[in-house]
Order: sequence, then C-alpha cells, then structure tokens
Amino acid sequence: MQAQALKPTDAVWWPDAATLDSANLTRFMRALGVDSFEALNQQASADPAGFHDALIRFLDYRFYTPYSQVLDTSEGLPFARWCEGGTTNVVLNCIDRWRGTPRYTQPALIWEGEDGTQTTRTFEDIDRETCQLAWGLRQLGLGRGDVVGMYLPNLPQAAAAMLAVAKIGGIVLPMFSGFGADAIAQRLQDGRAKALITVDGSLRRGKPMSAKPVVDEALTHCPGVQHVVVLNHLTTAHGWTEGRDHWWHELAAGAPQDVQAVPTEQMPADDPFLLMFTSGTTGKPKGVVHSHCGFPVKTALDLSICMDLKPEDRFLWMSDMGWLVGPILVFGGLQTGATVVLAEGAPNYPEPDRLWRLIERHRVSYLGLAPTVARLSMSLDTAALDALDLSSLRVIVSTGEPWTPEAWHWTFDRIGQRKVPLLNYSGGTEIGGILTGTVIHPLKPCAFAGAIPGTGADVVDAEGHSVGQGVTGELVMRSPSIGLTRGLWHDRERYLDSYWSRLPHLWVHGDFASRDADGMWYVHGRSDDTLKIAGKRTGPSEIEAPLMGTGLLQDAAVIGVPDPIKGTAVLCVCVPRPDTEEASAAKTLSAAVVAGLGGAFKPARVVFVADLPRTRNMKVMRRVVRAAWLGEDPGDLSTLVNPEAVAGIRAALSAQEQA
Repeated sequence: MQAQALKPTDAVWWPDAATLDSANLTRFMRALGVDSFEALNQQASADPAGFHDALIRFLDYRFYTPYSQVLDTSEGLPFARWCEGGTTNVVLNCIDRWRGTPRYTQPALIWEGEDGTQTTRTFEDIDRETCQLAWGLRQLGLGRGDVVGMYLPNLPQAAAAMLAVAKIGGIVLPMFSGFGADAIAQRLQDGRAKALITVDGSLRRGKPMSAKPVVDEALTHCPGVQHVVVLNHLTTAHGWTEGRDHWWHELAAGAPQDVQAVPTEQMPADDPFLLMFTSGTTGKPKGVVHSHCGFPVKTALDLSICMDLKPEDRFLWMSDMGWLVGPILVFGGLQTGATVVLAEGAPNYPEPDRLWRLIERHRVSYLGLAPTVARLSMSLDTAALDALDLSSLRVIVSTGEPWTPEAWHWTFDRIGQRKVPLLNYSGGTEIGGILTGTVIHPLKPCAFAGAIPGTGADVVDAEGHSVGQGVTGELVMRSPSIGLTRGLWHDRERYLDSYWSRLPHLWVHGDFASRDADGMWYVHGRSDDTLKIAGKRTGPSEIEAPLMGTGLLQDAAVIGVPDPIKGTAVLCVCVPRPDTEEASAAKTLSAAVVAGLGGAFKPARVVFVADLPRTRNMKVMRRVVRAAWLGEDPGDLSTLVNPEAVAGIRAALSAQEQA
C-alpha cells in the first residue's frame, strides 16, 4: 500500500512505511481487496449494501440476532433502513463485549475535574456503574422507547448515564450543561421525555453552579417528565419533589452485584438510542435521531478506520455531552477499546493553556479540537508552551469550522512538531463525518484526503451536476450512509424540506466545498454564510485567513452586510490581541484583505469586540454575529457559551454610529 501520489512541494507531511502498514484503513482495504482509497470509495458507492455488510463484519459489530438484510431503500434514500431483522444494542458493543477479555480490567476513562481532582475507571467499573443505574431506571418503570433527558456536565458519571439509558432500550437526550430553563424545557417537551438525569451542582470557571434549580424551573413546563435522577456531586441548595426526584446513589443501591444479572435490552438494530437537538437559523431546534446500528458503526468507520483511533490510544476531545462530539468521544472511544480522557470545564480554565497541560499530564495520544481553540491558543506564552511535553501525541483530529492557514500551520508546527498528522474531519450532527483526513495520505494544509466511504460525497452546482477541479459548489451525498439520521424526531416533512428538497435524490449538507487537481478536498464554510461581493462569491474563511495572518488578532468573523452599490459589503468583526492598537490595526487589517483577495473585497468596516459568540465546543456562530450587527432576530441562542458577546457586538455598532 502506497501513499497517494502528490508533488512533494504540495505536502508538509508524508506517512512512513510503518504508519502505512499498521494503519486501520490499510487493514480494511486489504480485507475488501482494494488497493487505494479512491477504489474503496468507488466500491462503497457502487454497492452500498455490500460495503456496509463488509464494514460491520470487519468491525466485529455484534448482534444478538443476525440481520437478514443490511440495507432496505424501499421508502427512498431519505428513509433507508439498516440491518433489518437483526437485534443488537450499542452497550453490547461498547461495554459487554469486553467482559472476559484483558481489556475489561484496563482503563476505559480518565477524568480530571476543574479543581484538579482525578479519577480512573476501568471498563469493569463503567460496566458496574452502568448496570446499577440501568437497574434503578427499570425500577422506575422506564424501558424500551422511553426518552430520558441528560443535563450533566463532563463528569465521569455522564458516560454511565448515556450507557444506562441505552442499555434498557431507552433513548438518551443529551443537553448542553450550560442551558437555561427555557432551552431545557423546549427539548424535553419536543423530545416527549419521561425522565431526566441531572446533578445537584458542579464547578464552572471556579464557581459552584446549581443545576437542580434550573431543572426544577424547566419542569414546571414539562408535565410529561415523571422522574428526575439527581447525582450528588457538589452540595448546592435546591428543592426536592417527593415521588418525582430520586438520588442516583439511592436508586442504584439495590442493584445486583453481578452485572450478568442486569441484562442489556436486545433492540431492533435500527431502533433509536440517541436524540440530539441541533439549532437552526430559524424555527425550533431539530431533533436528530441515531440508531443502535447506525451511529456506532459510522463513528467507528470515521474514527477508527479513517482516522486510525486504536485501542492503545488515550483519546481527548473537549466538548460538552450536549453536542455530538460528546457521544462520539464516549461511544466511539469505548467501542474501539481506547481510553477516554474526559475533562470538566473549558480548555482555557483554570489555566489559559489547560488543554495542552491535560495532554502532558495524561499522555494523550489522540486529540480532537476545533480550529478556533487553536486560534485562541496562538496568543499563549511561547516559552511556557514550548516547555510542555506533548510528545505523546500521535494523531490530531479537527472539526467545527474551516481552518485559517496560519492556525493550521501553528498547530502542525508548534503542537505536532511537524511529526503528528493533523486530520481534517467535517460533517454534522445529522451524519457524523462526510469528509476526512487519513494517516495514509500526505497532508496539505487545511485539506481533506477525501470523502468518507459510503457517503457518496460530491460537489455540485445549483442543478446538482458534479463540478470540476477548483470549482466551489454545494457539498452533497449521493449514497445512503448507515450513520445518517433516521429523520427528525416526529417531523418527517421538516426533515425532507431541510435536507432533501433542494436537489432531487441528493442530501444537501449546507457547506460549500471544492476539490483540487490532486484529489484533495476543501470546505469553505456554510453555504448560508457565503458572501457575494460585487458579483464574486467567497466564503468567510477566505477573508479571515489574511486577517489572522497579520498576527494582530486572537480571532475574527467575517460577515456580509447590505451595501447600496455592491449589494453586499464585507464587515470584519475582530477580537484583537491585548497589545494591539486598534486605530492603526484597522488599516493594516483592511490592507491585508485587499492584498490577499483584491480591492473588491476591501472591508467596509473593521470592528473590534471583546469576544465572538461561540458554542461550547468553541465554534463561532457567524449567523449570530450578522443578526446582532443588523438588529435582526438571531434565532436560537441557547447553545451559546457566551451570550454576552451578542451585547458586545451591538455595543460596538452603537459606538460606531455615534462616532
């Protein structure tokens, strides 16, 4: 097996012979009898059923009852059914499979609290904790098909909570641990939840935060929630409703000691176990549905096969359990047999370089991060960062938004020392990954090696026709993928309208993408973020790159605003570095954009703010930036970790109008 041929000057990293030979992707291609990644994709598109059948067998994904038909598209591509006739459970494949093996007594989860507290759980420990809670949930009458909300920060018990709900055949509904009462109530109501698992309180940036009172307020609007399970973690004041509220430890106290006495529910393979709500620009959050055979198999394809997660890895990806990355970390890591490193709190607290210290402390080998985290880390003290030992890193995976070249090179050069592959990964809550990097391809900055097999990914024009090299178009999927959502929760028409109505028989993902002459792919941001300036179309990241290249900024978001002549003008909303002199910086930044893209893209304004609105996994919400500047309805803001940033943008607008 050889790395894909590229001109040496185009690549900054090449896999060596040992990496190529030992890669999970190499082993998978050998098992299927193909000799290249392109051939693997062609085989998957030509025979989706055969490909996914081979994938399931290669992964040794286990079933109680074997399936009789791997793929059924009788209702059309949007409603493909998988593993028909089979029964399984995600917990069978994440926990039960390790019983009686050497892996069972080895670390499955390492946790570090915001205050520095550390704990380690083996697979056996998590199995026991999962079984105890599952037993308690069954005593409450909960079981198959019941939706159970989860409002927990990144505590070690969060993994057991998700596993326990799935184990009894329920559907877990994880929610962002920073949500307020209204956001919780809306998701519990829309999800038709019968129960909720929460905590009394936890630390957030050094301050004790009560979760139970927020839950109590939310439940005044949720009569369908019959039970609340409360983890006793950080003693904080809260109310108690007898008959409804139950302490976790008391509920689990009567469980049998023998885990075999708490059976895992044998579920129809394509039944749901995970309900994730994702925010949209307008309307209510959308309930994305993932199944017992779909999400785990697709996650293993993405993480383990394409991006080479191995059982010996220590896997850290800082994200709240309310975003898809949280379940990917837990279910993907445990299914692979890797050790999950879970950290409470933020990547930049209590120390601004906390993320990188976590890697050193816990010898993390497999790191996931958002490009924004890298951009913010570029302002850290160079000497302090250089003093850290990050030599344990083997693979870095990134997702969330497009890279700027400067941030990509900083991460590859400074963090990975030009030795660690920095793999791009792009997709969404509804599908997992669509595009990926691999360890068998050379690395080109900011690029993807290609489409994840089984997605049939393509770049098309407005009529759905494939576009050529160097042409930007819509990212779509042509093939049914086992990881695709089984629809939107109780909203068939919205599902079809949101993803399948624009182009016949194509899933339109909402990203702009392109391919180069070497077969590498690039994502240029959300298609609804795209700017058309004086008839020229570009993505925000292309303008943000020269802004960040000046070295004057911590971060930047570029949006389009109405202009009477151009139609749309460029507005640069920037977070300056502490030592930046704003008046002169604005001229330098504007000149950098003109030098990089031409006079047509000269910013109409450069605005400085203290921060940009972000989700908990640090993704910048450009639609919110634009709405705040224009005084429009920004849509759902419940996912923001820093809603005060919206007021900061509006204050900057007011200051400019008064100047």
